[in-house]
Amino acid sequence: MRYRVVHRTAYAYGEAVDLAAHLLHLTPRPLPGQRVLAATIRSEPAPARTVTAEDHFGNVATWLFHTEPHAEFVVTLEAEVEVAFPPPPEPGATPPWEVVRDLAASGGPRAWAAAEFAVSSPMAPRDGQAGRYVLESFPPGRPILEGLIELTGRIKRDFAFRPGATTLATPIAQVMQSRAGVCQDFAHLMIGGLRALGIPARYVSGYIRTRPKPGAERRRGADQSHAWVGAWLGPDHGWVDLDPTNDLVVHDEHVVLGWGRDYADVSPVRGIILGGGRHSLSVSVDLDPLAE
Repeated sequence: MRYRVVHRTAYAYGEAVDLAAHLLHLTPRPLPGQRVLAATIRSEPAPARTVTAEDHFGNVATWLFHTEPHAEFVVTLEAEVEVAFPPPPEPGATPPWEVVRDLAASGGPRAWAAAEFAVSSPMAPRDGQAGRYVLESFPPGRPILEGLIELTGRIKRDFAFRPGATTLATPIAQVMQSRAGVCQDFAHLMIGGLRALGIPARYVSGYIRTRPKPGAERRRGADQSHAWVGAWLGPDHGWVDLDPTNDLVVHDEHVVLGWGRDYADVSPVRGIILGGGRHSLSVSVDLDPLAE
């Protein structure tokens, strides 16, 4: 499936910003199953300097530096991306989850790239309550992908998608108590619970198609940045991406920007400014197919 992506973020400041440095994770990541045909980032005002490089996780990161006073900051991504992620392995053919846990704990050449995603991070710690919830999908000896697919469905059923119920600072424990949140909350909850079991899990940032396929329901989390979970199945099967907000195995409705330990590693736009005072923020996202 080929998509056109337009992601616009606009800040309006109460007072002039004299200096600013912004870190962007807005360029889709080239991957097996994802081909980036074009990608352009525009900024208003234009930056004095731009630096683009890979971050620690291999994502495309862009730094913008502004040295002139400005009252607004608008950054827009326009991209064309073709996605067709391969289907996951047969769930019953994946190893028992305890085997994956033990491999991740042992590290070594077969697991070093996954091991860092099995430990706590600031926004997705190994949460005990989330771990107990997740463990219900992982009885002894269960193939790991079977458990992951069941867990993904349980989160969609058990938690209400409710924009405004949480903020970026809302901890997993509060989401567990309120049983409501948005895609970032559900991703952090699933990641924190899996890590509590010792299963490597990473936070994936990107988009989901704005308009549903003919005859399908509208996806939760459209029209904005989206988030889901990458889970490690062991060295033979690698990673699989699952969307607990929509109970999906990622295939052809998502575009990946990048991944990290949690939201803080791959926030689409973050930065430091001198001045500005109070500000307002607006964000819009369109991920539209170029042809069905």
